Amino acid sequence: MMMNHVNPLRTAVITGSTSGIGLELTRKLLTDQWRIIGLNRSPFPADDPEIQTALNSGQLISVQARLTNYASLRTALEQIRAQTDTIDILFNNAGGSTPTLQYSDQGLELHFELQTVVPYIIYRELYDLLRHGGMKTVVNTSTTSFRMMRAFDLGILERPVSFRKLFGPYAASKLALSLWTREAASTTAADGIRLLSADPGGNNTLKSSKASGLPFYIRPVMKLFFAHPSRGASLLHDAALGTVRHESGVFLVKNKEASLPFMEQGASVLQRVHEIYEQKYLGTQDDL
Repeated sequence: MMMNHVNPLRTAVITGSTSGIGLELTRKLLTDQWRIIGLNRSPFPADDPEIQTALNSGQLISVQARLTNYASLRTALEQIRAQTDTIDILFNNAGGSTPTLQYSDQGLELHFELQTVVPYIIYRELYDLLRHGGMKTVVNTSTTSFRMMRAFDLGILERPVSFRKLFGPYAASKLALSLWTREAASTTAADGIRLLSADPGGNNTLKSSKASGLPFYIRPVMKLFFAHPSRGASLLHDAALGTVRHESGVFLVKNKEASLPFMEQGASVLQRVHEIYEQKYLGTQDDL
């Protein structure tokens, strides 16, 4: 059976779209008549009528994978390529923080894998679909928590010597994400692809059933004072689709360009992430 590529809707791929900021962003784009491909570890909520209606109509497509397992990720990306021949916007939003030091199936520290390397792999693997899209935009969800970092060492991102909640591997991996985003922007100019990283601000994304990677003193502050995740979704939405068209490579805070620390290490970060992509992701395809 041949796939029908004719679809009047604009297409976005969103990772981490089954809860929190990603789910609110999905709702917003569905209301605006986008077609959404959600790439997630978990299924969409079964008790959400709006989401279930979109799934049943085909406006929302669910693709499941363990993003930090390259075999699972590879299968999921193949499924996405089978569903569409163009992508207008890729939102690399999947993230989160762990309460302890953990490693991926490839032996990389889990935050670095999920929040630095995997967004790069997804971007590279979907590059041709982005190149044929109308908006050609990638938005990588970052943070401002790395502003608390006094040092940044690329050499220990993969296997840290110590662990600190929020301001340790989590913050370092998000900084690395924004650094490679800025560095890679110049390489996409010929194809018109725009790369952005954006801080969605403080959002209450606490889950009572899940162990938190947040320091104990931040949890009550988040519960009482942080915004609903729809606020973060609006900031990510506006980064890509707002009235101000941001230049490729910029880091956005409250939808305004902001500076990044340790920018002199950007080229090294991009080089290392690309090496992991080539050696650990592409290099293992023949082993399957």
